[in-house]
Amino acid sequence: MRVVSLLPSATEILCRIGGERLLVGRSHECDWPASVLDRPVLTARRTPAPVGVGASAEIDCAVRETLTGGASLYTLDVEGLRDLQPDVILTQDLCAVCSIDLATVRGVAATMHPAPVIVSLNPKSIWDVLDDCLKVGAAVGCTDGAERAMVELREGWWTAVDFVNPYIEGPEVLFLEWMDPPFCGGHWTPELVHAAGARHSLNVAGAKSRQLAPEEILTAAPERIIICPCGYGIPAIRAELATLRAQRWWPLLPANLQGEGRVVLVDGNQMFNRPGPRLVDAFRWLTGWINDRPELIPPGFPVEVA
Repeated sequence: MRVVSLLPSATEILCRIGGERLLVGRSHECDWPASVLDRPVLTARRTPAPVGVGASAEIDCAVRETLTGGASLYTLDVEGLRDLQPDVILTQDLCAVCSIDLATVRGVAATMHPAPVIVSLNPKSIWDVLDDCLKVGAAVGCTDGAERAMVELREGWWTAVDFVNPYIEGPEVLFLEWMDPPFCGGHWTPELVHAAGARHSLNVAGAKSRQLAPEEILTAAPERIIICPCGYGIPAIRAELATLRAQRWWPLLPANLQGEGRVVLVDGNQMFNRPGPRLVDAFRWLTGWINDRPELIPPGFPVEVA
């Protein structure tokens, strides 16, 4: 069995269920676990990488222009993919911004002989993510490992939920999946916030991430803020904080008026934005942070107080 993964979360799932040995090629964003970095890279980004003040706005503009023109945000090494002769290609059709589009992958696969099986992962909830473990396991012949992984991840989820008091209304949370312009988290993110005992009135579970107007943010009056831009590590977030803090509405938010520790930076390149096994780690951190239960937080979780 030869597997190519063009999706970071799929790579993480494949490795978690015991299929790392099957991986023969990856996307440029498939960087976890570090042991996969020796696999050939088959994709590249067209938009600039996030660096420095103003990068969010620059990237947003480039993304909108590219998508409006009908082009993909990523390039695919077609010949490299053919040379690897994969039996299975793991990809997605959930978000055109996150990775190579499904139509491009299907078009290339149709020219290959024999044609590889394409497994498209499009989760919208934590339960979809767990199902994807089984889906990938069935596709690559790792069903036993997939079942074990699902059981372990479910245990990690429910043992965190046990620390949430369902009779207390938790704080309103602003989850920023992009900084300029501001976008709130979507898909599985509102579900995680609610399950952790907080509120997320700016979006609902299953809906896409969406751009926010300053008036909406002010009306929501968030008491906690998580800055977790898609594709950003903490140094890149920190480099752009000045832009966010310069917004007229920013200092008026309750989270910025109620003391230190209510605004945090989380590595969006690794946590929350990837619907893979580490989403359970992200949930355990979130539950621990919201409910003041540090024992829940995974060691070394990539978070920093703003």
